[in-house]
Amino acid sequence: MNQAIQPGGAAGASTGFQPLYREVKRLLTQSLIEGEWPAGAALPSETKLAGRFNVSIGTLRKAIDELVAERVVTRHQGRGTFVATHNANRLMFHFFHIVKKGGGGRDGGTEYPTTRTLSFKRARATVDEARRLILESGAPVLRIRNLLSLAGTPVILDDVVLPAAMFADLSEKIFTARDNTIYHLYQTRYGINVLRSSERLSAVLAEADAARLLKIKTGAPLLAINRIALSYRDTPVELRRSLVNTAEHEYASDLGKLDR
Repeated sequence: MNQAIQPGGAAGASTGFQPLYREVKRLLTQSLIEGEWPAGAALPSETKLAGRFNVSIGTLRKAIDELVAERVVTRHQGRGTFVATHNANRLMFHFFHIVKKGGGGRDGGTEYPTTRTLSFKRARATVDEARRLILESGAPVLRIRNLLSLAGTPVILDDVVLPAAMFADLSEKIFTARDNTIYHLYQTRYGINVLRSSERLSAVLAEADAARLLKIKTGAPLLAINRIALSYRDTPVELRRSLVNTAEHEYASDLGKLDR
């Protein structure tokens, strides 16, 4: 595939109305979407990529810099640039924000949750779900309910909605037999890389079913987190509603903190 850019001038010129490095970034992203470099794979050297796109090393680096900042790829000194991989560490320091109260800061109160899948069903998207996932109303979806415990105590009730077309063979057996995080499963089995999430928080009262599962009283206060997980080009790939018992835990987010 010939992806060389013909800007009609020196590197750093524009193609259309955008800087040349943004076009390089777009082409790199397209190659990632198409699976040319899977999770954990090394990208070709900067020299090879610059030659492939017919741009200078400086232009190529600016494109990769943005992908690094967006956590699409990671740089390792002396080793090269790699496609970022979802693992427990990335989950805890980028997507999981519930910590123990009085835990001595974001890191001091962090615990890795244990997850129990309560249900796995095939259904049809509601009008609201279809709108947020950019699907047709009534499109097939997967509905998954998980109960997350911290230090042996149930703290979070998760209701997850996935577009069935994106996860063609996903079954309860495959889902529960995973040996890593849910997002790692999405990435390694389906080529779906969750890059960021959009969250909305609100306070709600526990209804009977949630209260029973979280072992609290009906009407107890809960934190509701409504999340849309987004992949390349902000494509929505998952809806998630989390109900959190905040009696001993709280939501913590360190904006701008780098991944470990």
